[in-house]
Amino acid sequence: MKRSFVVISFLLLFVLTGCKDDEKKKENVCVKQGDSCEDGKICEMYENGQLQCAAPVWIKGTVTSSMDGAAIAGAHVQARDANGAATGTSAVTAQDGSYSVQVSAVRASDGSPVQTEITLAAQAQGYDLFPTAVRPALPVDLSTSQPDAEANGNVVINAITAIVLMPLPGDVSQNGLISGDFGGDDCAGVLVVAESDSAGYVGYSNADCEYTIFNVPAGTYTVSGYAAGVQGTSTVQTVAAGAETTGADLVVSTAPLSTITGMVSIVNAPGDAITSVILVVESTFIEGAAQVQVPRGLRADNVTGAFSFENVPDGKYVVLAAYENDNLVRDPDVGIGGTSIVHIEVPNPTTGNTIALSEGFKVTEALNVVSPGAEVPEQVTADNLTFVWMDDSSEKSYDIKVIDALGNQIWETTIDGVSGGDGTASVPYGGPALTPGMYYQFKVISINNSGNPISTTEDLKGVFYL
Repeated sequence: MKRSFVVISFLLLFVLTGCKDDEKKKENVCVKQGDSCEDGKICEMYENGQLQCAAPVWIKGTVTSSMDGAAIAGAHVQARDANGAATGTSAVTAQDGSYSVQVSAVRASDGSPVQTEITLAAQAQGYDLFPTAVRPALPVDLSTSQPDAEANGNVVINAITAIVLMPLPGDVSQNGLISGDFGGDDCAGVLVVAESDSAGYVGYSNADCEYTIFNVPAGTYTVSGYAAGVQGTSTVQTVAAGAETTGADLVVSTAPLSTITGMVSIVNAPGDAITSVILVVESTFIEGAAQVQVPRGLRADNVTGAFSFENVPDGKYVVLAAYENDNLVRDPDVGIGGTSIVHIEVPNPTTGNTIALSEGFKVTEALNVVSPGAEVPEQVTADNLTFVWMDDSSEKSYDIKVIDALGNQIWETTIDGVSGGDGTASVPYGGPALTPGMYYQFKVISINNSGNPISTTEDLKGVFYL
């Protein structure tokens, strides 16, 4: 009798202990699909490759105007991963311009986020997009997040999460909006473009596959989605002045994707130089200004010769080599081969879904920007604004231009070449008064004795603002 009591007690203890272990396991092991975590936790990937429940990570900040610092309500904010895809939740700013975006982060064994770089994007009615080519988004490191009891998780809030949008010029009250869904499984971070014969207006789908395109003038547009590996149908939409056109849904198409191949020749540059090539949606491209929109995944890295793009959706593109900051630029001498801007149609009317670019790209070493904007957009004062760059030893003269962030040229001058000195060339700004809150870029082209261009400053450097 006594032995039976002991055995039963042992079995009961085993069962109870096993139940507790199973409950503990159930609490900590999860699946991404479905709600398998409790107490406000979410399912995250750990460094050991397993999914476990963890406290959420939030990025918090504000969206304000670059002109007067006023809060912008109703702005759409999303977080993007290293590939440009939307990650986690999206947010709409409150009346005070504040937002809170929950993001996914790989976790260390203690549940804290490991170093993960996320960038932010924002758009609002009456304001220019962020980011743009001249206003890049700096990465937010999720490992710097701090525990926050109110958020029931970890929070990142710093200078980078304070987003500043630049007001569009003129009367924008009559601009409308287009909104809808993008179908399919790979729907987050698709570049959605409303295209007319003269321009393209863009938005991005969020993690819930929803998109909104702000600041669309009244008219009729073809709306299409662009991302590597995603082929969607297009829809024609009419926008009325000051109104929102809803239900502009895009669905996945079974049409085949395309492959694009080409070649880059790097000349007059260090032997270890490498570059990149990007595909830009043609309707968003403004030649001579840093105005481009690159769909997710349509970028070729570490290019020294041959390059290729796989799984390219249908559309019209501009192919740009050495556009990004790599100390290289497209050779500006249009009198020689490999220097023209290449426009392509996908699929090709003749070769179909396999497109081999007939002419290679010739790129050369850039004129290095000293100030302002050598690395990132730089704040300046109107007094004594001077542009400085490294001297090109074989130049006869320099052409200098200043362009605003909307692609308008506001000043141009030419100066003689320099010799001796500290190895730099410079010119003081002599154009019209600059507008506080507007971003600008100075560009320099060196000219040889025959009147031909030799090199130029990089496409994305030399950016400044008051």
